[in-house]
Amino acid sequence: MSALINAFNEQFLLEIIKQPDSTQAAEIIKQADQVRTQTLGATVQLRGLIEFSSYCRNNCAYCGLRRENRSLPRYRLTPIEIIETAAHGIALGYRTIVLQSGEDLFFTGKMLTEIVKEIKKLGAVVTLSVGEREVKDYEAWRKAGAERYLMRHETADPVLYQKLHPGQTLSKRLSLLQALKQLDYQVGTGFMVGLPGQTPATLLADLQLTKNLAAEMVGIGPFIPHLATPLKEYPAGTTSLTCLMIALTRLALPYALIPATTALASINSQGRELGLAAGANVVMPNLTPWKYRADYQLYPDKAISGAEDGETRQKMIEKITALGREVSDTSGHHPLWLTDSRDDGENNI
Repeated sequence: MSALINAFNEQFLLEIIKQPDSTQAAEIIKQADQVRTQTLGATVQLRGLIEFSSYCRNNCAYCGLRRENRSLPRYRLTPIEIIETAAHGIALGYRTIVLQSGEDLFFTGKMLTEIVKEIKKLGAVVTLSVGEREVKDYEAWRKAGAERYLMRHETADPVLYQKLHPGQTLSKRLSLLQALKQLDYQVGTGFMVGLPGQTPATLLADLQLTKNLAAEMVGIGPFIPHLATPLKEYPAGTTSLTCLMIALTRLALPYALIPATTALASINSQGRELGLAAGANVVMPNLTPWKYRADYQLYPDKAISGAEDGETRQKMIEKITALGREVSDTSGHHPLWLTDSRDDGENNI
């Protein structure tokens, strides 16, 4: 891991993870914020998120979009709606559009290729998060202009992974993440904090996995139980442990793009601010049309602003400024991914 993480032995890290409210944990968070300042400066990247389909072929034990949740109203944006929503976000000032959905094969590789091409014509960076697909699809989307792909591994414990993801394997997920790296995507993975069956050793393994992958992006959020899942009776993950894992990830991957997640804001009204103070440098406000937004239920009680999107963006900028940070005006690529041959040649340091 990074030099700073390497200064801590495994037993020390396990003890810190066991005590996320300790003075030592607070010091780790402070150090992570300092590293974020040294490597990436005071900037925060804003990404416009479009959750374009709530259909999913999978049956993950923690997720409200699981296919056996018969009570969830399902929706799909049309390709035109997706492109128009992206255009709206770009007009508001977003430089990156994130297209996220359940694993919905209605959206074929060809359909998504055409959607990516149209959004690229509007001048935005495109991030995709549509789960496990054929490598040929990943290749087509990269050729169409998509620069980033998000696919969290959720847990580095292969046994726990299979319990949580019936019919899926951690090994396949990791092989696809490696394939994405080989296609020159900026790759995002990440994990949930507070999963039933998770241990400090599991979380340490999550940290090591993200480092071994050299992930450009790492999403870390708390487990939040959904009433329509088998894990509905379990307690949610905590703010303190989630922020500690954000901090440890920042120390392990100093240049990573790490979001202060909506899930963290959903369990704590100050969650985004606390995440940013722990080393995060990305926020993804939601652009999904209002008539669909409440039905994208990965977890319940999702933090959803009642304001118009432009007002939401302005309020987010005000909150970021109040923290002594500033909103970046670049496309926000991972600085170590950038080379002179990249099209935009921008740097977000």
